[in-house]
Amino acid sequence: MFNWNDVVHFLALARQRNLASAGKRLKVDDTTVGRRVRELEATLNVKLFARTKSGFTLTDAGQRLLVHAEAMETYAREISAGFSGSDNSLSGTVRVGTMEAFGSLYLAGRLSDLHRAHPEITVELVTASNWINLSKREADILISFPKPNGHRLICKRVGEFQLCLYATPGYLETFGEPKSLGELEKHRFVDYISDLVQIQAVRWLSDILREPNVVFRSSSLVAQYHAVLSGQGIGMLPSFVAARDTRLRPILKSTASVKRDFWLSLHEELAHIGRVLEVENFLTRLIQDDQPFLTGNAP
Repeated sequence: MFNWNDVVHFLALARQRNLASAGKRLKVDDTTVGRRVRELEATLNVKLFARTKSGFTLTDAGQRLLVHAEAMETYAREISAGFSGSDNSLSGTVRVGTMEAFGSLYLAGRLSDLHRAHPEITVELVTASNWINLSKREADILISFPKPNGHRLICKRVGEFQLCLYATPGYLETFGEPKSLGELEKHRFVDYISDLVQIQAVRWLSDILREPNVVFRSSSLVAQYHAVLSGQGIGMLPSFVAARDTRLRPILKSTASVKRDFWLSLHEELAHIGRVLEVENFLTRLIQDDQPFLTGNAP
């Protein structure tokens, strides 16, 4: 039988990913954390962590143990609250994965509300232009605009966002403002690098034009946003990036806009973890409450 207290040290290292931070969290020496984890590995006869340049990462066995360990933690809190009459606060790390622009330009600035409500929950925001794999635990929660495919994933549509054509007043003064879809063929555009697109749903400019005259390409939507701001061309940008930027003007908003759905997903093994559910609920409410802005219908 393993020592139950070793599981506490295992959880701390799994969340903090380095011995010093885990030791600080538990108020013990980092050598103690390492020793207790090694003892747990020896008792269970498995390797729970792999040491990498970025710190300690869970092995497949460690991932399996994490599910049970977090369930044990949840039950322990419920026992404590049930017999002490206290309402133990949620704590721990939740990794949220999402698209680069949505994470950097919209979500990061709004997570402070979650921190004020639950200061013991640490959110790790992972942004990428490619798929983030929930089954491999690259994130606990995923916000994406295509619905992800994967085994044992819980997915729900939580809203949508609008994309419109934007340009600077300087660009429009130089090249003229298009008054119809046909006039767009005479203009310059900013877009993705076609052969590097891993998520087909980001090909939103092709919903408007088949062969746009693209003068700048980037795999980063944030880079495209800054290219549009510099006056290089017209860009198809999400409302959460450009709608409130007074340096940009929308073009043909009523006829040249597209929409994409927001999907929030998590692995079903995490569906009972209190802190994960709290972050999931926060993100769901945030996106649903902000639909007028995200869909371009805000006053």
